[in-house]
Parts: sequence; C-alpha cells; structure tokens
Amino acid sequence: MPYKHTLTFGIIIGTRNYFNSALAEDVRTTLLKTLTDKGYSYVILDPAETPTGSIETREDAKKCAALFRAHKDHIDGIIVSLPNFGFEIGIINAISLAELNVPVLVQACDDENDKVTLDKRRDAFCGKLSVCNNLYQYNIPFTDTTFHTYSIHSETLKQDLDYFAGVCRVVNGLRKARIGAIGARPAGFQTCRASEKILQATGITVVPVDLSEILGAAGKID
Repeated sequence: MPYKHTLTFGIIIGTRNYFNSALAEDVRTTLLKTLTDKGYSYVILDPAETPTGSIETREDAKKCAALFRAHKDHIDGIIVSLPNFGFEIGIINAISLAELNVPVLVQACDDENDKVTLDKRRDAFCGKLSVCNNLYQYNIPFTDTTFHTYSIHSETLKQDLDYFAGVCRVVNGLRKARIGAIGARPAGFQTCRASEKILQATGITVVPVDLSEILGAAGKID
C-alpha cells in the first residue's frame, strides 16, 4: 500500500440509553474537531441515523457497519470512543460486521469526582473493560490508550491519535508486502530466526534469494 499523507478513521461513539446523551454529543463534537485539527479524515454515521446519535444496539451497528463497508478502501483504522458505559453489543457488532480488518483504538472518558450524579456520571472505566473483553473474544486486535481513561479534552488524546496513526501506517503498509531474504541466516545469530508461515498468515510474503545470485549479478555490472 502506498504511503498516505492523510489517514481516514472510522469513528464509533458508544453509548447506553440511560446515560445523559449530552455527554456523548460533547465527545463526538470534540473528537471530530481534534481529528480535523490534527489533519485526519473520518467516517461516522450522521447523528440522525440512530435514536441516540451514537452506537448502542445491533440495529445501530448494522448501519455503522454498512457505512464502513462503503468506505472500506479509505478507512485505515477504527476509533472507538466511550463517553460512558457504552453498550458492548452495538460496538462489537459494528466492528465485526464491517469486516475491515484494520487496527482498532479504544478510548474512554473518565469520571470527575464531583460529577457522579445520574445526569453526569460516565462509568466508561468499566465500559472499556467490557468492550476490550469482547474484542478479545472476537479475536480482534486492538490498541489501548496511554491511560485507561482520560478527558476527551486532554492533550493525551492528541498523542494517542498520532501513535495510532503510526500503528495504522505500519499495519496497512506491511499488508501484502513482499520481503526479500538474501542469503542464509548466520548460524551464530538465532535472534534472526523468523517463521515464513506466520508472516504469510498476516499477508507478508518472504522471497528468499541466494547470496551467490546477488554477487553474480553484481559482478556483471560495468
């Protein structure tokens, strides 16, 4: 895959209907603005597409997955943001049904000690545990953030987005790569051992070339 200067992320804002929807709306607005400011593009459902404006039910997940599939050639990674204890079913189904096979970042917002009333409580700490457990069950690799939870307005978010962008560039850049292996591995360096079969399972093909062929070709150069 050629190097892309601008990455595009599929965005999933998870929620649960008995939490204050205003918290999810704030996270959506802030995250999208941060992505734009950082020079990233994104694909996200219009808030009018679901009852809560975020992803909660399997029906919400189907809509999100269909949107992601329609942009599969452009989406480099998926970002899951949890403004509250998001409903894991909607989130995991959105990712699994989309079948993009791209890196996933899971970010969650923390509670403030003086804001734990019914209309301000988030409980995203536990929600992230549930979502990540589901990703593990579905055998979907994911990237964690620097801290388990933090404010969506934190500078740490910007750092994590840049780190995740690097992950996406490496993963997608190596997909279907062909790597030349020149000569035999030195017997005294077992640290150089690698399994071609494991690499092939991830889409990376190793093409071995005998060193004598390289030397022979080099010798013919004027």
